[in-house]
Amino acid sequence: MSINQESTTSLAIFCKVVDNFGDIGICWRLARQLQREHGVAVTLWVDDLASFRRICPEIDVAATIQQQAGVTVRHWRDQGSQFAPAEIADIVIEFFACDIPPGYIAAMAQRQPQPAWLNLEGLSAEEWVEGCHKLTSPRHGMIKHFFFPGFTDKTGGLLREAGLEERRRQFQADPAAMRAFLAPFGVTAHEMTATKVSLFCYPHAPVAELLASWQGGGEPILCLVPEGVAFDAVSGFIGANAIAGATCTQGALTVRVLPFVPQDDYDRLLWACDFNFVRGEDSFVRAQWAGKPFIWHIYPQDENLHHVKLRAFLQRYALDADGVIDSLADASEYWNGARTAEAGWSGLWPALRTDMPRMAAKAGDWQAQMLVNGDLAGNLLSFVRLPR
Repeated sequence: MSINQESTTSLAIFCKVVDNFGDIGICWRLARQLQREHGVAVTLWVDDLASFRRICPEIDVAATIQQQAGVTVRHWRDQGSQFAPAEIADIVIEFFACDIPPGYIAAMAQRQPQPAWLNLEGLSAEEWVEGCHKLTSPRHGMIKHFFFPGFTDKTGGLLREAGLEERRRQFQADPAAMRAFLAPFGVTAHEMTATKVSLFCYPHAPVAELLASWQGGGEPILCLVPEGVAFDAVSGFIGANAIAGATCTQGALTVRVLPFVPQDDYDRLLWACDFNFVRGEDSFVRAQWAGKPFIWHIYPQDENLHHVKLRAFLQRYALDADGVIDSLADASEYWNGARTAEAGWSGLWPALRTDMPRMAAKAGDWQAQMLVNGDLAGNLLSFVRLPR
């Protein structure tokens, strides 16, 4: 169907939080962008408001319905609710194949005209994604389309708000702005001269080994880690619970535990650091727009299928005019348990530092490639508003 562009378009996103912050992080960015830049009336259905509040402190976890940043947020409590056709949005998005309420689907089928129904899939660099993007599936007398984010013009592209690149450039060109941003977290003027690393990973990452290699190295490192991330390893290094505000310096390494921050501030954290460890999908995409070297900790899957996804991305990303950036490929696979390394992080990190200029140049080139593909929100709306 083609959506009428003369009236305000309504859109519903259904989000089940599986990856703590990645799922809601993606859906919240998409919802805000659709409302701010395209004037879409967005309703975001979320089953876990507590996780949502970690990245959006204004969220009221007790509210059934609330308005935040122009978006209607509804607590998705169960599957038993019933709906009337008049309550159904023009566009319905189920994120990552979550099962939206049967009552909502029944009302979708009765609505005239029927809504555009999309399954927004997870991000992958695997080649099969291009062939599956925009494929259809008949369901309940309707047609559902599969919409894939991705890294080529044969996919839906990546989430990116208008003006993001200019805001990043201005921030990174202003050392005073970076100092002012990091100062409330306790970062000192002396620490600003160290190599700054943000750390966001899953609990099974070899964090203790990484911290030990930094501690015993000759290069001053400032590691900024959100509260709750790698709790045991960070607590072990600090010698106390790794709560927000905790800090410790041992050898060449200083670790500071940060509170969780709103999404816009997390972007600034990535922009302010020299190297970023990120995880899942949301922070993975934001690291790419930060234009800094990074390592991705991918969400684990059965039978190590996540290693296939990791290598598919590395085949695209860990390449420059001189060939494979071996240090990036080696460290990324080691971080994700996809290979062994004889010297571990004590050997991997120095190699990364040597290749940092190549990785920084690659980050800029990669951004330019991704910009050509447009942005996910705009591509999605263009798709549903065109006759299909």
